[in-house]
Amino acid sequence: MSGPYEGIRIVDATAMLAGPWATSILGDQGADVIKVEVPGRGDHVRSLGNRRGGLSSIFLNINRNKRSITLDLKTPEGRDLLLRIAETADVFVQNFRPGVVERLGVGYDDVATVNPDIVYLSLSGFGEKGPWVHKPVYDPVIQALSGLTTIQAGSDGERPRLVRTVLPDKLSAMAASQAIGAALFRRERTGEGQHVRLSMLDAVLSFLWASDYNAQTWPDAEASDRSAASFIDLIYRTKDGYMTVAVMSDKEWRGLCKALDREDWLADERFATPAARDAHVDRRLELTQQALLERTTGEWMEALEACGVPCAPALTRDEAIDHPQVVASGIVVESEHPVAGRLRQTRNAARFEGSPATDLAGAPQLGQHCSEILAELGLSEAEIADLHANGIVGGETDPALSASLAAAE
Repeated sequence: MSGPYEGIRIVDATAMLAGPWATSILGDQGADVIKVEVPGRGDHVRSLGNRRGGLSSIFLNINRNKRSITLDLKTPEGRDLLLRIAETADVFVQNFRPGVVERLGVGYDDVATVNPDIVYLSLSGFGEKGPWVHKPVYDPVIQALSGLTTIQAGSDGERPRLVRTVLPDKLSAMAASQAIGAALFRRERTGEGQHVRLSMLDAVLSFLWASDYNAQTWPDAEASDRSAASFIDLIYRTKDGYMTVAVMSDKEWRGLCKALDREDWLADERFATPAARDAHVDRRLELTQQALLERTTGEWMEALEACGVPCAPALTRDEAIDHPQVVASGIVVESEHPVAGRLRQTRNAARFEGSPATDLAGAPQLGQHCSEILAELGLSEAEIADLHANGIVGGETDPALSASLAAAE
């Protein structure tokens, strides 16, 4: 692998979404990521729908650039093997419920004993303190508890609504990958590893605070219920579809009035300043919506762009990936997976001109790299075969292990 994290080895003892996404980001950027899974079963996400070659699309999308080993961590031998792998690593990431890794014998203290320089990240739903520590958690639970569903509704008085994507999982993944990079940078400076703790709840609250918790910024001021800024959002219906139009400055407002052929609005005191336009937001958006119904999205795009007004069509997913701007960015790429076939995915969003990521590998089959990883620890073929025979190592799809066992027979 190549990229800015080339030479960094990561032990990925995570499952589901947030943890695997975080390590996949680092794998995209050149890290050697070893995914540790349960023998015979693996990550639950492997079993989800939309499958080809036995692999689900979401597993393929958030577990590429990894190698898979299956270990029974409930056995002393499986635990010891994981610690031996951790001894060779720079980073260890786990998202078990608080307390589980300690019971398994692979908590921070256990790993730091064999590798004092390790950057160890613990990712959880609610953290390690408080009354909800041991509650089960999924993305909708964090959306509800963090206030995100009320923010999405538009006001405190409306029915709370979920964001229709797993936003807490994705935010936690990005926060985790950034935190790992920061800890590695500090280790480069000081030579010291550390334990990094991150909860999904903290990641979402931190993300929301700057713009959505403004009323709570002053601790000595009582915050009133948040009301809707406007009765509609900034998605407008046109003659043939939907689009967004957003204006902030006076210059953009003048451009909008010109493009819509509503220059009489410029003389209306209700819209004369940004503050006045905010105060009369419902009437302003209502008038804008009425005007946009008169033409098609394409016609309005041409008129609005000519007047310097920020705008875009509201696209479906199929339309979005074919949009000229998306095509020009090169964010969507195609590759060939040895089992799942032709894939279309996004590349890593950041482009590193000095250390570009190349030779990206598809997501692994369950246990595909068991013998390869164990051989790197110095184990012989016979020792690996014995571990497999005793159920310590899975090696479910490991071609090298299959060949070794066949030769032994």
